[in-house]
Formats: sequence, structure tokens, C-alpha cells
Amino acid sequence: MNPDVLAVIPARGGSKGIPGKNLKLLGGKPLLAHSVHAARAAHCVARVLLSTDDPGIAESGKACGAEVPFLRPANLATDTSPVIDAVEHLLAAQVSLPEFILLLQPTSPFRTAEDIDAAFNLMRSARADAIVSVTEAKDHPLLCKKMDFRGRLVPYVESPLNATRRQDLPPAYVPNGAIYLIKTDVLLSARAWCPSGTCAYVMPPERSLDLDTPDDFEWAEWLFHRREQGGGQ
Repeated sequence: MNPDVLAVIPARGGSKGIPGKNLKLLGGKPLLAHSVHAARAAHCVARVLLSTDDPGIAESGKACGAEVPFLRPANLATDTSPVIDAVEHLLAAQVSLPEFILLLQPTSPFRTAEDIDAAFNLMRSARADAIVSVTEAKDHPLLCKKMDFRGRLVPYVESPLNATRRQDLPPAYVPNGAIYLIKTDVLLSARAWCPSGTCAYVMPPERSLDLDTPDDFEWAEWLFHRREQGGGQ
């Protein structure tokens, strides 16, 4: 029996950090195309739907293989609109609900089809309700500091460990934004992508880049160029 995984790619037209980012070319393809192609190549994904309020993004999404059944209403495409509202809007129009929802943000272009399938396999083996992709934190929380009211440095988090070097501390992880995989009924009841009991799918830093700024985009372009020149990822 084939997995019933619906991949949803949210790509609204407005973007302040990187203007027009979803259609901005990266490695010779629109940014959103990287997520569409990864989803379509994943064995566990049954369908790939694009949620957008922008006709140009819709046409680009269709051209690279995503379904765009309708445009997202403007009230669900503001700077403060929760992504889950857009997903629920898509689900309300489906004849039947899929068993799993896979949220793929276009700002994670280095996530691969192999990552998606590995996350799904982990979900099955761990019998988890949800999987969130993570990468090891660059700045360990037990080494971070804050200032008290006098401006003196104090630990941000009190630790029972008497360690001052990163390598002496247990690994710390942060969500990288690449993969959110969850049972549909859990998503609709919890209205959260990382409910209690969520398991982590660990990804390396080179596939965990999340594009938020023009500098991020320039770095991503360099990485793509390096890969094309045979330097790998």
C-alpha cells in the first residue's frame, strides 16, 4: 500500500526579506521549484500541492509539476497569517483527507527527496505522530550568556555541567525549517507542527540552509555553483 502523504508547499507572493524570493532563480531554477522537484521525487509522496495567492507563482508551480487547484485568499496570505490556516484551507477542498501532511517551505532548497523519504521511514519506525527536521545548533544554549540589570554577563541557562567547551556538552539541535511531517488528524486537533512527542530527523548543516536574507541567497548560489563544479555539498 502506497503512503498517503500530501506535500504542501506554501509560497505567498509578498516577501520582505528577499523580494520575489519564490520565483528568484537559484541554480538556474525558481526557488520554489527545488521543493517541488524534491517532493515529486520522494517515494512516499502521493501528491504535491502549492498554496499561493500569486498568479505568477501559481503558473511557475504548475510548470514544475505542482498542483495548484486555486489561489489562496488574501486574508490567508498576510505577513502574520499562520501557515496552518493556509493548509486547512487546502484540506477543506479535498474530497478526502490524506493520512499525512508534509509541509515543505521553499526557503529550504537543499532538502532532498532522500531526506523526505528518510523522515517518513523514521516516522513509521518510531511510530511518531510527527517528525520535524533539525540540525545541530551552531551556538550551544549552555554556552550562551545574557546580561543582568548591571550589564554583567551571566549564564542564559543554568547548567549542572561544569563544561566550558562545546565538545564537552551533549549535542543541541534546532529546527531547520526543511521538513514538517505530521499525521493529518493530529495537525487538525493540535493545530501545531511540533506537538508533544514529535521526533527529530537530523540533517547536516550543508542541507539545512534556510533562506531569510539576500546574504543567505548569495551563500546558496555559491553552494550550488560549488556543487556543479564537483565540490559536493
